[in-house]
Amino acid sequence: MTAASTLRCFALLTIAYGTAAALAQTASPATSAKKRSLHPTAAGAPALSAAALLPPASVEQLAAAARAFFGHYACEFDQSVTVATNKLHEGYVDVSFGKALWTMKPVLSDTGALRLEDVKGRMLLLQIANKSMLMDAVAGRRTVDNCVHEKQRNVAQPSLSQSLGIDPALAAAAAAAATTTALRSPTPATPATSTLTAALDLEAPGP
Repeated sequence: MTAASTLRCFALLTIAYGTAAALAQTASPATSAKKRSLHPTAAGAPALSAAALLPPASVEQLAAAARAFFGHYACEFDQSVTVATNKLHEGYVDVSFGKALWTMKPVLSDTGALRLEDVKGRMLLLQIANKSMLMDAVAGRRTVDNCVHEKQRNVAQPSLSQSLGIDPALAAAAAAAATTTALRSPTPATPATSTLTAALDLEAPGP
């Protein structure tokens, strides 16, 4: 083999080696990205909502859910609330008001009232014999009052003057009553429990 042939072979090998290295470097980021997508890190993993982490409903919860009034509620000031079964989790319900939607857990209280408790701890729907009311448990006030389902229409309804509704002064009174109840309780009460206790005290008929 002549010197020229040797140099030509050497040049071809150098070009081939350089091309292979360039292709490897180009494929490496894509491969790494694919591996990262198949095995996301904890920081990059999508956050799961509270509704996606709901525990299975207990027998008591299922019994409480069976006592909920599903459907449309006509509320004061021409507002409305809707209660529907949660399609993904048996024993849970979805409560909607305006554009807001909350997944709630039904709980039957010792007084016979049914509580629908927001799984995120914010809202509370209280269902009593003659009406239902939607509360902001964190703020300690009612969001909308005098919500009546068709199954509650035959029960005597309170007058508008007895309704707390969204009246700021009465809502503040409810929040103050909830605070007083929490202070008197021997054990710390959750905001939802305090608000519920105050609501029942305000709704209870006089002696």
